[in-house]
Amino acid sequence: MNIPLNWANRVTLLRVVFIPVFVVSMLAGMPDWGPILAAALFTLLAATDAVDGYLARSRNEITTFGKFLDPLADKLLVTAALVALVELGELPSWIALVIISREFIVSGLRMVAIAEGKVIAASAYGKAKTVFQVVAIVGFIVKDSAPLLRMLGEAGVAWFAALAWALMGIAVVLTVISMFDYFYHARDVLAGPWDTKRPGGDRGAERT
Repeated sequence: MNIPLNWANRVTLLRVVFIPVFVVSMLAGMPDWGPILAAALFTLLAATDAVDGYLARSRNEITTFGKFLDPLADKLLVTAALVALVELGELPSWIALVIISREFIVSGLRMVAIAEGKVIAASAYGKAKTVFQVVAIVGFIVKDSAPLLRMLGEAGVAWFAALAWALMGIAVVLTVISMFDYFYHARDVLAGPWDTKRPGGDRGAERT
């Protein structure tokens, strides 16, 4: 099997490869500038999503492998960050559960839609939730760091922490809204009727 390793897919693969490095930087307990470095690495990895997308479109290198790997890499990065924050006691586990569960649910809906020959485009809600998730995660990584305390002082850090919580709250709300928006746009797929000539189509009809 020949995997199409064009430049877009290479960038995506690098994002996946460096996720464990990011997790180690989060959990290693590096003093002083450790959280800042972890936040910088997370931001860099998140930014590569735009880079591989640009490369794929500008060089006409959009592949099936890239369509599979790119969203998977994004979900793995955000999931890794959330789990690490929960492990460090920085984030309540229910917030991570809501965000991660949404990704599983939407991925399942997407697979059903593709099986029925339908493509549901990413909505503005989905794009906005991704931005707020990334920014909020960066805020949570650095909000208790020593360099931030030295720069902002105790009062400034308190305001920064409040802002991080507000951004995470918005991210959670957008996560839920985007999930229901996806359900809305997938309503025809979920309600049927399905094409019983497709493999497994008759089984789907029996479940209605």
